[in-house]
Amino acid sequence: MTGETSGPSAMETLLSTLDLEPIEVDIFRGRSPKVGWQRVFGGQVIGQALMAAQRTIEGERLRPGDPSVPIIYQAERIRDGSSFNTRRVVAIQHGKAIFALSASFQVEEPGFEHQIAMPEVEMPEALLGEQQIKEQYLAHTPEAIRKYWQRERPIEIRPVSLTHYFSDRKLDPKQDVWVRATGPVPDDRLYQAAVLAYLSDMTLLDTSLYAHGTSIFDQSLQVASLDHSMWFHKPCKLDDWLLYTQDSPSASGARGLTRGSLFTRSGSLIASVAQEGLIRKKANE
Repeated sequence: MTGETSGPSAMETLLSTLDLEPIEVDIFRGRSPKVGWQRVFGGQVIGQALMAAQRTIEGERLRPGDPSVPIIYQAERIRDGSSFNTRRVVAIQHGKAIFALSASFQVEEPGFEHQIAMPEVEMPEALLGEQQIKEQYLAHTPEAIRKYWQRERPIEIRPVSLTHYFSDRKLDPKQDVWVRATGPVPDDRLYQAAVLAYLSDMTLLDTSLYAHGTSIFDQSLQVASLDHSMWFHKPCKLDDWLLYTQDSPSASGARGLTRGSLFTRSGSLIASVAQEGLIRKKANE
């Protein structure tokens, strides 16, 4: 029969994942989509924890996650001031904390404004789309890279350069990636912020490996997000492409630091990100 669908889209699944179930005052349950991953994607926990924190604001005011069981989010109301609200959220599985989030919310007010300029890069329409990448490059790539590109995701990515995926050349530790939601995001700032937090964990850790001619797909590496900080500068409806520009100023001691900036197509800086990740070489067995 025509007109039938096989199920919810990737974006619909993400929005459902971010729609936490309240189970007690300031305590929520979050579930993970069944996508075959052995660990919970860090961006999912960041987005869910942010949603838990946001849902405690009235009015306008590293253990690997187990995807087979729900995640309990316990929100703590640290402070409610006249202009600022502070929240702490702990994500719990199997009786232990797997993630902790601290969030500060502010009443909107005018003030000084400036921002860095968006880099001059090719627009997303001039770059290969994901289907073109699959058709032109995936036949002879390692299985880990094929699986990454063939999986349906709620966020489409268009890297300005594809060299890193298909070469072991040592490159400057920086990259520019266009990102876009694959389906409509509700006109609700809680969901918009949570989706933005979710996508902020995509591609970021890989940047710290550029200078070493390898990637997160290298089976000899153990990689994981250790900490993640994000600053939301301006609201964004997420109805168009965003440029995610990233650089890694340092890697040492089995850790890599990466910074990111998210711009709208018109050049408005909407969020800044910093993340330190584990990039450890596995011991020879």
